[in-house]
Amino acid sequence: MGKRAARRRSRPQQADSNIHELFDGDKSGWDPLAEQGQNVPPSQRDQSFRHHIRPKSENQAALMEAIDNFNLVLALGPAGTGKTYIAVAKAVEALDAGDIARIVLARPAVEAGENIGFLPGDVEAKMAPYLRPLYDALNDRLGAKRLRTYLSDGTIEIAPIGYMRGRTLNNAFVVIDEAQNCTYGQLKMLVTRLGWNSTMILTGDPDQTDLLPELSGLSEMSDRLQHVEDIACVQLRDKDIVRHPLVASMLTVL
Repeated sequence: MGKRAARRRSRPQQADSNIHELFDGDKSGWDPLAEQGQNVPPSQRDQSFRHHIRPKSENQAALMEAIDNFNLVLALGPAGTGKTYIAVAKAVEALDAGDIARIVLARPAVEAGENIGFLPGDVEAKMAPYLRPLYDALNDRLGAKRLRTYLSDGTIEIAPIGYMRGRTLNNAFVVIDEAQNCTYGQLKMLVTRLGWNSTMILTGDPDQTDLLPELSGLSEMSDRLQHVEDIACVQLRDKDIVRHPLVASMLTVL
């Protein structure tokens, strides 16, 4: 961990012109025309990659620093605090810098009151609604053209939690999103997938689980790991929310 962090610190800093604030630029995600096989305007197809993001709060800065210096990071906090976006952005940075060879993104297939089992298609088609937030973040950082290339050649893999059992993830940047919807057993299985030269980020909000409260394992996992050496646990708060100001106001009373 120390050597990897030292290599990161020894690299020359990019010019300020390459640094953009978090969530700047197009946030529309996948273009619907691209999904239908139609032509996409060049201005959208060749969207340029913004090399670095800038934190908008102290806790976001702490999260970004933890990702740079620890191999396992738990990012906990309410919706809209940028947990997933920061994790995906740092994964793309590590890939472009050559620190890792692939990105693995996973989230649990837990329904929030709706049943999508009737939807047509194979498992990938049925999982698409769950994985949309990850696609949107990747599209914003890479552009649709590069993202399609990385998905097709396996450089970026997006998978449900159940597909992770039995694997060892070497030379990879792993993001486990919506970890509050995992049981303790699932989270234990996931964190033990970590291999050599890899970084794993678990993001989630323990207070907003779609499981029964006693089934969600994120709080217990964070309680057990936060004091382990070389593991970072970063707590984001309502003040770190970067969505509409009403989101923070609502979460204080809901």
